Amino acid sequence: MMNFLRKIVKIIYEFIEAFVISASVFVVVYLFLMQPHQVKGSSMYPTFKDKEYLLTDKITYKRNEPRFGDVIVFKAPVNENFDFIKRVIAVPGETVMIKDGHVYINGSQLNENYLSSTVVTNPGQFLQEGESYMVQSGEIMAFGDNREHSSDSRDWGPIPLSNVVGRVFFRYWPTSEVGVVTNTASAKN
Repeated sequence: MMNFLRKIVKIIYEFIEAFVISASVFVVVYLFLMQPHQVKGSSMYPTFKDKEYLLTDKITYKRNEPRFGDVIVFKAPVNENFDFIKRVIAVPGETVMIKDGHVYINGSQLNENYLSSTVVTNPGQFLQEGESYMVQSGEIMAFGDNREHSSDSRDWGPIPLSNVVGRVFFRYWPTSEVGVVTNTASAKN
């Protein structure tokens, strides 16, 4: 009987040990390496659809700054309790302008090969028609791909780099869309 109890205690101990190790690995990965996010809404349609699940790389931007075309997750400027998903349009030192339904970077029309040619980019409260803004050090400008249904830098201005959680690198739900998310943006002009 005593031998049986020792075996039970040993099994319970091994189970607890495995659970603690697994939980520790999960916490380290979640806090420092990558984080899951769910797409909420249609601001990145058709690139990402509502209720899709993505993994965000939290390491890349510790060594490098975001670059044009990266899809990023960041703390919402209006309420930092929420995360937004948008595409980087302009980085520090670049001047961004919206004119006649198009985005211009440093005076040249932006080639947005990730969007349909019929997409019109309207100005917002921050970035108004024909006015330009130079992106300062420590900030970026990011727009949703679904320009008609996106609250983004056109409305509330630049995003502080300190608000950036990471770069979207993998879609894992729905299973029909599973795969690596790459920056497919071509050169800016």
